Amino acid sequence: MIKTAETYHVSVLLKESVDGLDIQPDGVYVDTTFGGGGHSREILSRLGKNGHLYSFDQDADAEKNIVDDDRFTFVRSNFRYLKQWMRFYEVEQVDGLLADLGVSSHHFDDESRGFSFRFDTPLDMRMNMRAGMTAADIVNDYTEEQLADIFYLYGELKNARKIAATLVKSRQQERIETTGQLLRVTEHLFAREREKKEVTKLFQALRIEVNHEMAALREMLLGACQVLKPGGRLSIITYHSLEDRIVKNVMKTGNAEGKMEQDFFGRIQSPLHLINNKVVTPSEEELQRNPRSRSAKLRIAEKV
Repeated sequence: MIKTAETYHVSVLLKESVDGLDIQPDGVYVDTTFGGGGHSREILSRLGKNGHLYSFDQDADAEKNIVDDDRFTFVRSNFRYLKQWMRFYEVEQVDGLLADLGVSSHHFDDESRGFSFRFDTPLDMRMNMRAGMTAADIVNDYTEEQLADIFYLYGELKNARKIAATLVKSRQQERIETTGQLLRVTEHLFAREREKKEVTKLFQALRIEVNHEMAALREMLLGACQVLKPGGRLSIITYHSLEDRIVKNVMKTGNAEGKMEQDFFGRIQSPLHLINNKVVTPSEEELQRNPRSRSAKLRIAEKV
């Protein structure tokens, strides 16, 4: 397993996800989640002199890992703008696209970013530190109903309404600015035996809302369906049920909602064809090296 920028990220399902792209030496590929550059370096190692890789990342920290290679172009942008950037670079079609949707180790380990409840730090959670509202803005400014919705939809928390009501009541006394404050305000709402898992879901819900992750994923996948050439591959690693459901729906039906359109003969009309009907998961060996990969699932599809 490749570990790049030692303190940044350990690549998950590295060989399996890049194998899934069925790399053509002179092909054009996109890594929509550059991060520490592990997947990008593996793709480049399989490209010939005429191949090219475009890698996306909206986090300025990722630029420290940029690859010095004439066959490589770094795009500092959210991957939701995939189609627009391909048009900017005058790339009409690509041979394959990879996405590792997990939050990098770097973000969880950086105390200043507010992604982890291991540290008492400002509630930020922005992938792009240059713009957008923070997790603190959401906790303090959203209505009780809005908070309940994101905790239920993005965290799948059964007591979402109680959490929202508690936050609204608490912020009337004092603005909630740090992860420590958030934990102290909500800790009594979680059963001791499930506390860590439930708090993880709470932080996940805020992170998804801060970064508009579900909307960005839908836009990227629909853009990928348009820029992939016939026979081109889509290799996507997911980590939780919300994003996995969207990826599975797009790969099966061509839309994020999973609405099937059939022709006269009852055949499903979709721009993609699943390569692996059963998801690929990390091996026991990889799990021992990198426990954070435990929830990873790899899905691969081909453009029809």
